[in-house]
Amino acid sequence: MTDNFENEQLIEALQGGSEDAFTVIYQRYWYKMFLVAYRKLQSKEAAEEIVQDIFMRLWRERATDRIINLDYYLFSAVRYEVVDHIRGNISKEAYLSQTPDFSALGECNIENQIALSELITAIDEGLHILPEKSQEIFKLYRFEHWPLARIAKHFKLSEKAVEYHLTKATKSVRSYLKQTLSILLAFVSPFLQ
Repeated sequence: MTDNFENEQLIEALQGGSEDAFTVIYQRYWYKMFLVAYRKLQSKEAAEEIVQDIFMRLWRERATDRIINLDYYLFSAVRYEVVDHIRGNISKEAYLSQTPDFSALGECNIENQIALSELITAIDEGLHILPEKSQEIFKLYRFEHWPLARIAKHFKLSEKAVEYHLTKATKSVRSYLKQTLSILLAFVSPFLQ
């Protein structure tokens, strides 16, 4: 919990324009992000460029980006930049030959963070069809581990109302993840044969 609290303070300071907070974030995450990008791309230059671009964008958009979880934000950015780099720089055949590298997500703690980030992204996408209050309640309960009573007090709702929002959001996410998984399996199954 202390690390989350410290990250929240860093995010707040960064959004306020603190260069010191940016430096701490950079020093804390640069190498981990570089390793993830390098493992996927096997190119030191490309990995360095991707991570540098992410940090430049973080600084440039610090006041407008809505960052809740720093790990999630940064490692999701690495994932998307790596995929964009691969798409833009190699042929489809070469891309498919790289695919097994992405299947080894359990090998490293950092790669597990990326897998978690992908899951959180999918959950976020499943939440988008819901009202904003339901989305926020779900995130506070599932990601920030707030108790029902605290959420109820924060939104000035009864605990039953919070439970209603959680049930609605959970059903929506579950449905979206099932659809996403079935689409993914339909797309991937020809490559597995």
